[in-house]
Amino acid sequence: MTRKQSKCPPSGAHHHHHLDRRKRGRWKSNIKVMLIAFFDIDGLFHHAFLPTGQKVNKEFYKTVLQRLRDAVRRHRSEKSRSGNWILHHDNAAAHRAVTTNEFLAKHNIPSLQQPPYPSDLAPCDFFFFPQLKKTIKGRRFDYVEDIQAKATRQLRAITKSDYQRCFRLWQERWNKCIQGQGRYFEGDKTN
Repeated sequence: MTRKQSKCPPSGAHHHHHLDRRKRGRWKSNIKVMLIAFFDIDGLFHHAFLPTGQKVNKEFYKTVLQRLRDAVRRHRSEKSRSGNWILHHDNAAAHRAVTTNEFLAKHNIPSLQQPPYPSDLAPCDFFFFPQLKKTIKGRRFDYVEDIQAKATRQLRAITKSDYQRCFRLWQERWNKCIQGQGRYFEGDKTN
């Protein structure tokens, strides 16, 4: 459960992203930290850092969905019982896999697919990860654990009102796309 709400059905979404560890100068290291995060209009309710080298393939993503289902039951029990949430995820191959769709169908988890473009319609891309990267970008970290600790502090600093603003912006972006009959391009300003 991450993303969307407003007067539309409460939704959920998820996303993952790389946070770079920088070496001296402008060279990026080969070490990356991948974060999977789930949030809704009330805030972040689950996140996890992937083990170094782990790829998000369809098998791994199925375990993510199982953890998501458990997290929704634990942290958003009212939405879980009522079925009043929607998973929104992007177009990554693991998200479109047959096994993913079978899992979602088996557990009655409705999902909202991301259009092929633009990323401006994905809350993780226009809100969540930019918020997270504000305090990390350009910093040098010596250890993966340092990146994870800094990212976790920044995650906790995002307020409920920030998430509510995110969902209002998401609704505005979708409305703009609909009004433009799909002619919506990354970089267009809505706020």
